Amino acid sequence: MRIRSTATAVLAATAVAVPLLVATPAAAARHQGGLHLGYIQYDSPGRDSSSRSSVNGEWVNIHNNGRSAVQLKGYKLKDNTGYTYTFGSYKIGAGKTVKVRTGKGTNASGVRYWGRGWHVWNNTSDKARLIKPNGSQLDSCSWTTRDNGYKNCH
Repeated sequence: MRIRSTATAVLAATAVAVPLLVATPAAAARHQGGLHLGYIQYDSPGRDSSSRSSVNGEWVNIHNNGRSAVQLKGYKLKDNTGYTYTFGSYKIGAGKTVKVRTGKGTNASGVRYWGRGWHVWNNTSDKARLIKPNGSQLDSCSWTTRDNGYKNCH
């Protein structure tokens, strides 16, 4: 009888511990609700140039799949080189997405402009990072030459 109850206890403890071992912080954030990187267009369609349409042809979506709005002031979007976009005051609603375009334009609901005159995201390989105001990384998404100019980071 003691052997059976010990085996049952071990199985129960294992069933509880295993899911905790395989969950990554980014995956956990997506499943529990919160901010995460979504679709990234890292290679602007057509030939890269310094034109506004070419530079704004690359962008990153940040999605809030949480149940409440999040104030993004102080959040950062970074690449491997260290180029950094820092959000000013902007509230993203529950279930909403904000698109951060690399180039210049007028900020509006659902879109923010980095204000750069040239492309940030490398077409061959790079990594987008979403950083909290306290400096900790909330999410990241990388790509390589095997990809097609865009990445769905969900």
